[in-house]
Amino acid sequence: MGFSQPSRFWELDFIRGQAVVMMVIYHFLYDLDYFGGYPLNVRSGPWLYFAEATAAIFIVLVGASLTLSASRSQMRGASEKLCLRFFKRGLKIFSLGLVVTLTTYLLIGRGFILFGVLHFVGVSIVLAYPFLRLRTFNLFAGSIFILIGIYLQGLTFNFPWLLWLGFVPYNFYTLDYFPIFPWFGLVLIGIFLGNKFYQDGKRGFKLPDLSGSFIVDLLGTLGRNSLAIYLVHQPIIVATLFLLGIVPSLRPS
Repeated sequence: MGFSQPSRFWELDFIRGQAVVMMVIYHFLYDLDYFGGYPLNVRSGPWLYFAEATAAIFIVLVGASLTLSASRSQMRGASEKLCLRFFKRGLKIFSLGLVVTLTTYLLIGRGFILFGVLHFVGVSIVLAYPFLRLRTFNLFAGSIFILIGIYLQGLTFNFPWLLWLGFVPYNFYTLDYFPIFPWFGLVLIGIFLGNKFYQDGKRGFKLPDLSGSFIVDLLGTLGRNSLAIYLVHQPIIVATLFLLGIVPSLRPS
């Protein structure tokens, strides 16, 4: 999720760590609403915007991180293997998404996750490879992806096969949905930002080193382990709420 510049940039892990905290907060409230029947209105209004902002941070950082991975591979003289590495990484994360699909299908039934954030990130890592060397074009292409996605959100279709792209079929309902349109646009914007501000794997701007402070290190640790936290935090939250009697059942209320 040696060089003249550090192998990791503390500010990226710090920002990702903040997104991890935001994710846990939102899912805690979501679980209270979904399993416990507390009317918290987390699926619209300010809390929905909070959730979308959280996802946007993660996804932009996916794009930026891919540029750093590409730069480091080039510095090691292994750039010819980068496409295969991206494919393997994308396949691994997509496979984790399939585990989420199966788990949610067995546990909650209706609303199970068919193409959620892990499916999306896995596919995006593979799709992003041809865009890595592009610069300003990614900002333009990312904007087009977002605009097409916004347009598709107002439509429904009578076929399910392009669900992953953003063509939503009639009566489709899921707890987590991240189609290529519009979300891949944010990956491309992340690639643009990575190429602009971290060209050749080097920070292109001055920034004080705050990596020694407690909060920065704590959030940085969360950021470096964001995938593992994503996989385990929901079961931990739900089980804790159930054991404390805050939610009466592990089935939706």
